[in-house]
Amino acid sequence: MSTLKTGAGTAASRPARPVFPFPAIVGQEEMKQALLICAVDPGIGGVLVFGDRGTGKSTTIRALAALLPEQTVIVGCPYGCAPEAPQGLCPVCAPEHDTGHKPRSAKVPVPVVDLPLGVTEDRVVGALDLEKALAHGEKAFEPGLLARANRGFLYIDEVNLLEDHIVDLLLDVAASGENLVEREGLSVRHPAKFVLVGSGNPEEGELRPQLLDRFGLSVEVTTPEELDTRIEVVRRRDAFERDPAGFLEVWDKEVAKLRRRIVAARKKLAGVAVPEPAYRRAAQLCIALGTDGLRGELTLVRAARALAALEGKAEVSDEQLRCIAPSALRHRLRRDPLDEAGSGVRVTRALEEVFAA
Repeated sequence: MSTLKTGAGTAASRPARPVFPFPAIVGQEEMKQALLICAVDPGIGGVLVFGDRGTGKSTTIRALAALLPEQTVIVGCPYGCAPEAPQGLCPVCAPEHDTGHKPRSAKVPVPVVDLPLGVTEDRVVGALDLEKALAHGEKAFEPGLLARANRGFLYIDEVNLLEDHIVDLLLDVAASGENLVEREGLSVRHPAKFVLVGSGNPEEGELRPQLLDRFGLSVEVTTPEELDTRIEVVRRRDAFERDPAGFLEVWDKEVAKLRRRIVAARKKLAGVAVPEPAYRRAAQLCIALGTDGLRGELTLVRAARALAALEGKAEVSDEQLRCIAPSALRHRLRRDPLDEAGSGVRVTRALEEVFAA
């Protein structure tokens, strides 16, 4: 691999605009729960959010990132490498570590990177820095969106309309946790581990099955129909827009409380036990639903463990499995032309059958 200079600075920086506080979001409990679970265990595979426009999808995702504790990065690293994890360092940081040099570190917010529709492959994976190449004859790599998203969130709005070649690219990176760029004489490999969050409206097109299966959890959001709920949504949003600083101050204690809960859950996660009956229930449920492969069971158990950690429980029980099963399994079901019920209804029916036994 060539030794290359990199044309970018630190991967993340503090957002300039205030972010709506996560605890102040009204309703959409399934979406909030799924995002919190992925915050506790990013390895679950991200969240797919399907539903109506204007239901707070992007607001909730950015609110979660602002809620999370700041993370430590190596100063000057374009990929936001963690100094405490030398085995995952990028080509920029690894040589410094190998020489015994202790890099300077800093605390930065968790990055949220938008991947827009119509984005070019070079913009996603990175490419040769043409300005430096033409002006100085220097072969430098310009990191892309995947570099900025490392250790953070990659958010794709209208994910069902994403071009196929970008989908294929994301599938490869999501599976390996690394981005490999080989073009124009460059050969660069860098870490690209992120929580993939996609949103969209199912009426505008379906998601490719390969990408659909890569999302750990899938949730459905709808426009609230209760009068009081709609009024409270508008009231809080209006208060935030008129006085962001004052609104954030009102919710500061709730934000700090939820942040401590996430930190505690991360520490507790490895010690949460999964008893044999929980494994059996998960397998029985997936068999009853006819899910392909074993990713359904794995995700269900892992998400239930993260939920148990969030709730301060020592082991996974039927309560967590029942709660998270719709999010973990509804997008993994085969289509049944003889059953007009939606996937959520089918999961609910299977839960009643399996847990009644």
